[in-house]
Amino acid sequence: MDDRSRELADFLRTRRARITPAQAALPVDGRARRVPGLRRDEVARLAGVSTEYYTRLEQGRAHNPSPEVVEALASTLQLDPSEREHLADLLTRPAATRRAPTAPQRVRPGLHLMLQTLDHVPAFVLGRRTDVLASNRLAREVLTDFDALPVPRRNLARYYLLDPEARQRVGDWQRIAAETVAVLRLEAGRYPHDRQLADLVGELTLRSPEFSTWWSDHRVLRRTHGTKCYHHPLVGDLYFSYESFQAPGDTNQTLCVYNVEPASDTAQALRLLTSWTAPQQNPLPHTQPTTPPAGAS
Repeated sequence: MDDRSRELADFLRTRRARITPAQAALPVDGRARRVPGLRRDEVARLAGVSTEYYTRLEQGRAHNPSPEVVEALASTLQLDPSEREHLADLLTRPAATRRAPTAPQRVRPGLHLMLQTLDHVPAFVLGRRTDVLASNRLAREVLTDFDALPVPRRNLARYYLLDPEARQRVGDWQRIAAETVAVLRLEAGRYPHDRQLADLVGELTLRSPEFSTWWSDHRVLRRTHGTKCYHHPLVGDLYFSYESFQAPGDTNQTLCVYNVEPASDTAQALRLLTSWTAPQQNPLPHTQPTTPPAGAS
């Protein structure tokens, strides 16, 4: 079994393991259950395919199932939109899988300008592999100063999982870090030949105690919106509702904006943080008055 087939097998197995017979509205048949969740034959019956076919599919020996079969499996396994997308990626023939572009990503000047316009809330642009391509000043103050890092180290997953300060600064760190791993897993399904992503996964596997457990869960997630909390050493707890938008013209770039409720404690704290950390303006040079020459009127 190749790596692609193994990924598909593990994903299908973990998805059926989480669905109980009761959740699938299956009657109790009295047979002893040796596996968590649904059996292969139960998934096959609910999806309207033969047990033999589903077994071959889970073992990576059946290719190009019809859209109807994919939809039936997604419904049977109660997949959410991110999981459905991931299943479709994994079922793509290996020869036709997408290859990640190798050229460095660039943020358009207009998008850079938008980040500076959003100067009252943190905002940043994520690229492939959760690389941080650009950020405004408040994002660097609330999270970490990505601009001060070498370009290869400017990565959100690497910050959450490997920077010791992140565990103190990120509220509900375990949830946020696990969700970020799920974002990487979704991208790995879409771009199985991305060498840089494979290197990042390898680094996180070696250096993060939690990463391997979350990675083996095969959870996938496309981040769209949600809530986050950060503990800032100067202004205390900050609560955000974040929104993520794909940049027009480049589906591999995502604009992330951390919104705040007007007149909230967080809004006030961000104003204080902005004033305390604003770059110092150089004062105008003091000009000494010119002394008129002696005898001048």
